[in-house]
Amino acid sequence: MRLASIAPLLALSLIAAAPPAESKLGEKADRKADAAKDHKDALEADANAAWARPPVDEAAAISHSSVTVRGARIAYTATAGTLTIRNDDAKPIASMFYTAYTKDGGGAVGGQGRPVTFFYNGGPGSATIYLHMGSFAPVRVATTDPVYVSPSDYALRPNPDSLIDKSDLVFIDAVGAGWSRPLGDKTGKDFFGVDPDADAFARGIMRYVTKNNRWASPKVVFGESYGTLRNGAVGALLEDRGMSPSGIVFLSSILNYGVRQQGYDQNTMTLFPTFAATAWYHNKLANRPADLTVFLAEVRAFVAGPYASALTKGSAISPEEARSIAHQMSAYIGLPEDFILRANLRVSLGHFQTELMRDRGLSTGRLDTRYLLPVADANASSPDDDPASTAITGAYVANFMDYANRTLGYHSDMPYKPSARDEGFDWVWKHKAPGQRGAQNDPNTAVDLAATMRTNPAMKALFLNGYYDAATPFYGTEFDVAHMLLPPALQKNVSFKYYPSGHMVYLNPAELAHMHDDLAAWYDSLGAR
Repeated sequence: MRLASIAPLLALSLIAAAPPAESKLGEKADRKADAAKDHKDALEADANAAWARPPVDEAAAISHSSVTVRGARIAYTATAGTLTIRNDDAKPIASMFYTAYTKDGGGAVGGQGRPVTFFYNGGPGSATIYLHMGSFAPVRVATTDPVYVSPSDYALRPNPDSLIDKSDLVFIDAVGAGWSRPLGDKTGKDFFGVDPDADAFARGIMRYVTKNNRWASPKVVFGESYGTLRNGAVGALLEDRGMSPSGIVFLSSILNYGVRQQGYDQNTMTLFPTFAATAWYHNKLANRPADLTVFLAEVRAFVAGPYASALTKGSAISPEEARSIAHQMSAYIGLPEDFILRANLRVSLGHFQTELMRDRGLSTGRLDTRYLLPVADANASSPDDDPASTAITGAYVANFMDYANRTLGYHSDMPYKPSARDEGFDWVWKHKAPGQRGAQNDPNTAVDLAATMRTNPAMKALFLNGYYDAATPFYGTEFDVAHMLLPPALQKNVSFKYYPSGHMVYLNPAELAHMHDDLAAWYDSLGAR
């Protein structure tokens, strides 16, 4: 065959073999996409290498020491480590950091195992550094209130008021705080809400109990501040999942967030006895009674009677009654009658903080109203800061970091976060309480606590309150508990203790000692030793 005759055939075959132009463009786009993915994967690998993540495997650093409590030397084992919590499909969802103190040779008492108590702080989003370093662990940061703790005063000392004499102690950090972190595809947002947060703690407690063979032990949950709201939800979850608590301790309680907002008369009422205690402490009363407890009993009666009645009338109250109520309020809280009338008998916390000591250019604290802070603006209607908060944070963080590394022997490449409240932190406040159809927009876990106590009639609840705590006022706790509407047989399982202190009662060594003894008697009532 001649070349001329096959040329058209070659041309046709070459045309058929050549890829179309748009196919070439597609391949080029695919190559670019692959290159971009490779680049992204490389960047992610670099980021992962530079940013430490918690391992799924549980870690533990074990050390041994002893402490003397009420004259008895107690040897104990300290375990600092992580608990991996899993969802119902056994998939790891978070690593929770904890520090446990267990009495050596604890043994069993009366057929029961030694009690174990689980502690957490509030926030929400706080690590449990304050309860751990300040309250009932075998060591604590030395503080005296109500004064600022300077760096030269930092000291971690043996704690003669540790509860290790009555119970083993486990301090757990919330997910996103301390060294607790989400795992896998979970992020902080998956835990930043009333219900997922409570679920994580319930799973963490159950994991510790299972891992350490503590199912036969009496179990106590101990929360502070927002941790008391968490208490109600965690207690209900544990009960529902087959782990009945023997008791729950509420330190500086807030069970119902809904009515603590501005505009609710109940919010004004619950703060009033704390205002009165504060004015009494700062000598701002014209006829100051000698006994605070007797004085507060009188104030409570006023709030529940004439004051509550006046507030319910709103703007329909007569000028004469308003003036009479303002006169009595002034006698109790030390503010001028005209100021109280201008506030329509509803003095806000911010106004009280700045008005009580305005003549001295000072504002009172919120966490502890005994603390005072100079104000930058003498005409301010709200304080610049909370002096009760800024006074001790540095001491706690510095001492814990040194203690964790040098004494407990726990090391992590992750930063220890006193709070999960980074930029973008957005807490979901909705809560599904037992027996209720829909979710509460603002949580009231007194509903959960009441349901748990009805299901588990042997469980006891102890409320510890500071008279000078304006963050979680003691009268608010009394109000919320009274409205759980428990029958008399269950009301006897609820008890209250009060201290001349603020939000963190344990800051003062004398009140810490009193609180230890109150708790020791309460543990004994559980059958604990």
